[in-house]
Amino acid sequence: MSVTVYSTPTCPWCHKVKDYLEFKEVRFKDINVAADRSGAMEMIRKSGQSGVPVIDIDGNIVIGFDQAKIDMLLKRS
Repeated sequence: MSVTVYSTPTCPWCHKVKDYLEFKEVRFKDINVAADRSGAMEMIRKSGQSGVPVIDIDGNIVIGFDQAKIDMLLKRS
């Protein structure tokens, strides 16, 4: 399973997403889009969004902390 979280250090929902994934013992890559311009462009290309958090779970995009969708996609993988 491949999980990437696009986030910024000051975003409270980003912290909630990462804390939740850690609680679920899901390994993920965190891309700080405030510091990583290519990561930010990748996030916008994948999601059409410039706001964070954006989560990519095996190519499925989740906008914001949508716990039900995250859980559904994690169970599929």
